[in-house]
Amino acid sequence: MPTVGPISRLAPKPMRFVLNWGRRYSLWVFNFGLACCAIEFIATSMSRHDFIRFGVIPFANGPRQADLMIVSGTVTDKMAPAVKRLYEQMPDPKYVISFGACSNTGGPYWDSYCVTNGVDQIVPVDVYVPGCPPRPEALLHGIMKLQEKIAGERLGDRYLREVT
Repeated sequence: MPTVGPISRLAPKPMRFVLNWGRRYSLWVFNFGLACCAIEFIATSMSRHDFIRFGVIPFANGPRQADLMIVSGTVTDKMAPAVKRLYEQMPDPKYVISFGACSNTGGPYWDSYCVTNGVDQIVPVDVYVPGCPPRPEALLHGIMKLQEKIAGERLGDRYLREVT
């Protein structure tokens, strides 16, 4: 029985545009705040920066209601299995933003015995937001980059890539 991915390749361009538009401007965020970067994420969702105007709905009830995971902070080896498990619980299509130097590369703690050298060692990352701690404007820019990526996405290609 065919899945959504291969069938979506047969959809005409206007239909793909509408589907991607809906996915692009209705991102439900599952925040995985592990350290100081989580405070910057919270600042981005407040009234001064307000990423709801970009179609990003903060604070999904859990991973099963979210399609965007923002990992912010130091990912330790002990926390890595939890990050992976929660990522696997998210429905497809799912996206990940790595927010901050610690989640990107391990940050200043990269040489520690217990720090994972980037969340991309655990789950696939779509957008990296640098900084220690990154500014809220940087997260807004990362969200816009992810929305651009979603706008040009073909779900069939995404599903085929994951299968192979």
